[in-house]
Amino acid sequence: MLTREWPPDIYGGAGVHVDQLVAHLRELAEVTVQCFGQPRPDALAHPVPDYLRDANPALQTLGVDLGMVASIDAATDVVHSHTWYANLAGHLASLLLDIPHVLTAHSLEPLRPWKREQLAGGYEISSWVERTSCQSSDAIIAVSNGMKADILGAYPDVDPAKVHVVHNGIDTDIYRPHANTAVLERFGIDQSRPYALFVGRITRQKGLIHLLRSARNFDANVNLVLCASSPDTPEIAAETAQAIEILRAERRPDSVIWIEQQVDKDSLIELLTHARVFTCPSIYEPLGIVNLEAMACETAVVASAVGGIPEVVEDGVTGTLVPYDPSNEQAFEQAFAAAVNELMSDEAKAAAYGKNGRTRAIEHFSWGAIAEQTMDVYRWALSERRNAHT
Repeated sequence: MLTREWPPDIYGGAGVHVDQLVAHLRELAEVTVQCFGQPRPDALAHPVPDYLRDANPALQTLGVDLGMVASIDAATDVVHSHTWYANLAGHLASLLLDIPHVLTAHSLEPLRPWKREQLAGGYEISSWVERTSCQSSDAIIAVSNGMKADILGAYPDVDPAKVHVVHNGIDTDIYRPHANTAVLERFGIDQSRPYALFVGRITRQKGLIHLLRSARNFDANVNLVLCASSPDTPEIAAETAQAIEILRAERRPDSVIWIEQQVDKDSLIELLTHARVFTCPSIYEPLGIVNLEAMACETAVVASAVGGIPEVVEDGVTGTLVPYDPSNEQAFEQAFAAAVNELMSDEAKAAAYGKNGRTRAIEHFSWGAIAEQTMDVYRWALSERRNAHT
């Protein structure tokens, strides 16, 4: 398993996915993990080579990937990479060792043009890595049907037969309602008023700026709690901070709580549990694992109807979906505010959506089933490669 993120350095949905998937795959097969960063007790970690310390982040990634390839045991049956950060390592290992390369597509570079702000010319490198790896891989796992359609649209040379849909999952024994309120008290969250919650990185993809504009139309008694950190660039960090100050100035200063550091899992579960509504205003989201986390904690969701989100959030049952049109973002922001206000003003409806959400998470997104489906993809890839050799 080749991944950028591995505990304790997990900052996004792909890292959560790999962590949980490996835990369940290890009940079915022998799995070794290679990741980026400093030494770990349960994975082989690779820091950026010293000679690339000051290089473009994309070049640093390629240096790490080469270290991964050199460390893969020749007895390995299948190599599985996650995101473009590790895709090149999987591609080269497949060539070097003549073994299948399976990659999981958690997002696609052509659909994230704002990454050019972060990587500059490195975006062309990341795009080349992803395109080459997708076209050359033995199998691709798409985390939603929407993601499969995106893959085939972005890379028309990819054989549709090798793209397999295996959803992200959720551990509902971990993500479940939590009665404690110590975290709310620690962050100064007013428990006498209902709050809407956002959790995500500060990046164009997550649509945080649209939420902040939308929140200018939230009902007066509604608070907004933002777990928003890890900005892609100084520019988007400054833009976000300015939008929050504008929002505070127009509403009550204490109506927006901004938690600027990544919170630990237990704190996140408590914040999710006590939110009346979880908000996901993403403009691009292959699946949106954070929506599953909210649903498992019995919290209603208001989300944009993009990518794989409609495969997770059932409109009118576990939450409300809001259409997103990039040509009319103002209409999206207004509709998003209306959807949040409706659930904020109807506690019984929000609670019913939350109950339905947990039931859906348990019945449709268990990690045990997802691990079995992933093993089936490995077997398929091995069989296809054997057939090609004969």
